Amino acid sequence: MNIKTLLSRIQKTSHTFDVTGLSLNTQSLQKGDIFVAVQGTQKHGSEFIQNAIDKGCIAVLVEDRNIQCSVPSIRINHLSSYLSDLAQTFYKEAQNIKLIGVTGTNGKTSVSLFISQLLEALNVRTGVIGTLGISHSDNNTSNTTPDIFTIYKSLQEYSKKGIEVAIIEASSHALTQNRLSGLAFEQAIFTNLTQDHLDYHETMEQYREAKGKLFSNSKAQTVIINRDDENHSYFLDVAEDKMIKTFGIDDFSDYQLSKKGFICRLFNFVFELPLLGYFNLSNALAAFVSIKSLGYSNDLVIPKLANLSPPSGRMQKLDRNNIWIDYAHTPNALSNALQTLHLHYPESKLRVVFGCGGDRDKSKRQQMGKIASELAHSIILTNDNPRNEQPENIIKDILVGVKIENNTQVILDRKIAINTAITTLNEDEVLLIAGKGHEITQIIGSQVLPFSDIEIALDALI
Repeated sequence: MNIKTLLSRIQKTSHTFDVTGLSLNTQSLQKGDIFVAVQGTQKHGSEFIQNAIDKGCIAVLVEDRNIQCSVPSIRINHLSSYLSDLAQTFYKEAQNIKLIGVTGTNGKTSVSLFISQLLEALNVRTGVIGTLGISHSDNNTSNTTPDIFTIYKSLQEYSKKGIEVAIIEASSHALTQNRLSGLAFEQAIFTNLTQDHLDYHETMEQYREAKGKLFSNSKAQTVIINRDDENHSYFLDVAEDKMIKTFGIDDFSDYQLSKKGFICRLFNFVFELPLLGYFNLSNALAAFVSIKSLGYSNDLVIPKLANLSPPSGRMQKLDRNNIWIDYAHTPNALSNALQTLHLHYPESKLRVVFGCGGDRDKSKRQQMGKIASELAHSIILTNDNPRNEQPENIIKDILVGVKIENNTQVILDRKIAINTAITTLNEDEVLLIAGKGHEITQIIGSQVLPFSDIEIALDALI
């Protein structure tokens, strides 16, 4: 695309070169891209201009008149407010795909994957953008939380591959930072709201308002809300005049525990839902209502609920029935995971391995310690992603809430902690390894090191 066309909605330019892509991040920048230097969450993009040039960017868009560099630099006032315009102009085909947005503290990944699984079973090709990366039925690529250009580029690639529906996890950070700006969602789904990210949003009210942007700003045609959550009325109000549908566990006329999950009755259908935990009853219903809202009948959708499978690292059972890995890194998620194992293994003692992330919401550490001490019989506290905090200080914060000190070990090395938990696990015990789930790295200081709870645990079982 010619630079004149790219900037046609923003300002005139005398330049005439062609652009092959847009980039906010030098790590993903490709030769021929234009680098857009705006303020990031921690640093300003102008600090990375030379790096972008070294990687082959053809020009830079800047806000600062004083930028001098060896490629054309085009100054645009209030550049960050035009990111959506740039994305919509360059990635025109991104708008050809039907979009479903899922937001909430917990359940976003599961609901997104369940919707994808159900649609694929109905012969609808789908893509998912979220915590597990950018994936579709032909590929699965791990990625960090996408910026606006990465999202638009991914949707355009989906369109070219013939993908019809994309499900996007809408995090509070992405909504606050307008990473989904300009996207027209067919559906907006709310799962639940509990404490998380207060290091960023400061208060629960601000956190809730951030989530609400998906319903107030996305122009979603249909809003699907979990009426079991105490915040549901807020989101109903935010949704205003949109088509509103709700779901709640009482939509099931009956459900009973089974070895794999639950035996459920929904309308006139009885089936086994192969997912553990009451929260997955809710997640499955969210996906069901989503598919129904796309026009599919009960006869087509409900039988396929019996074939749902959990995402990687979400209540994932290892080779032995008594070892589970879950992404639970909030008080509510940890409580749900532990209560789920109590529910399905009532005769077993429960051991948990977990830590808390550094440079993040410190107030949840004591809460998670309290929850673990109330619901687990034994605890091993370890590193999560300590980042730039001293691991010992994070553990001290957790220990404030722990009430069973005699049954608590501290093993800072997460690999040793997992190995110890598994090799000393008794037959009458169930182990939960919580906090990192699907993640394949660990952040210690400024280092991002390879690390997988799943791989470490499987190695320990050999």
